[in-house]
Amino acid sequence: MLMSSRVRISDTSSAGDGCLPGFCVHGRRGFLKGVGALGASMLAAPAIAQAPVAAPRRIDVHHHVYPTKWFAAKREFILSTSDNPPTIMTEWSPQKAIEQMDRYGIATSITCLGNPGVWFGDVQESRDLMRICNEYMSQLGKDFPGRFGAFAALALPDVEGCLTEIAYAFDVLKMDGVHLLTSYGNRWPGDPAFDPVFAELNRRKAVVFIHPTAPDCCGSLNTGAPSSILELPFDEARAVGSLVYNGTLTKYRDIKFIFSHAGGPVPILAMRMDQLMRNPKIAERVPDGVPATLKRLHFEVANSTVNPSAMAALTTFVPPSQILFGSDYPYVQIGKTVDGLDRLGYQQDLLGSINRNNAAKLFPRFA
Repeated sequence: MLMSSRVRISDTSSAGDGCLPGFCVHGRRGFLKGVGALGASMLAAPAIAQAPVAAPRRIDVHHHVYPTKWFAAKREFILSTSDNPPTIMTEWSPQKAIEQMDRYGIATSITCLGNPGVWFGDVQESRDLMRICNEYMSQLGKDFPGRFGAFAALALPDVEGCLTEIAYAFDVLKMDGVHLLTSYGNRWPGDPAFDPVFAELNRRKAVVFIHPTAPDCCGSLNTGAPSSILELPFDEARAVGSLVYNGTLTKYRDIKFIFSHAGGPVPILAMRMDQLMRNPKIAERVPDGVPATLKRLHFEVANSTVNPSAMAALTTFVPPSQILFGSDYPYVQIGKTVDGLDRLGYQQDLLGSINRNNAAKLFPRFA
């Protein structure tokens, strides 16, 4: 069992503190000592020849972080279930992240915990992990002012624990929203048992970032591809469907939902999903119909800008005000998303909305 304790980034800087090799975050004090008068806002590494980009000043709503104590506690599970090499997690640091942010014109990244999140079936463990991760991300924003916001990690199946953590995350840590997964075991966010959590988030008019994962039912299907390639996108559709058909999106209209990767197959399936409106019981829970309900959602574009077909589906499905920049760093290199977006030939007003303006409305403290 993990013990809840305040985690400061600077706490991980000394030798013998329990950090994983190559994974310790050295903190602002030690880092500033290394770069001297340049300060935390001028972190371009000498090895990078390209100068920091002055504009556009993007806001990235999809940036993963890996608190040391979280990784240490669940190391075996993470390494045994991840499709990615462990160095993606172990080599992350705020310094490396800011180098890449500066290189590609990102003013602020809103951080969220990487998969597999904080729910592993044990209530007390999940509460300890939520607190550890959320304090870590909050401190990251304090150590590098203006560069990092944070989505609070929540273990949705633990409703009581979530309500406690929501209050702590918003009222004490002043975090920018919450982070949920598309599924937990074989339960999806629209499960009526989770209504108290969404009711509280609705009361707070919260931003809710939902990131895909593979549900228990489908993580090991014999497709020849790892779950991250096929099952994660399709689990976005399952999560959206559960929120639509169970009436969650209708009941809690003040929540600002963000889905990742341009919504996966959602823009393509929206009209097919609307066919269920011929069922009177479901139609009663979705009085606006499926397309109109889904057009209120926000979608970020990580892993999608290199696919013009995916972007065409998204931009013809939702209004420009609902599309956000996301990188999925460090799983996806930021330059891949930036270069893909620049090559789509969008007008400057649309690029400005995607890169910054839409996110600035959701996160006014970074405007």
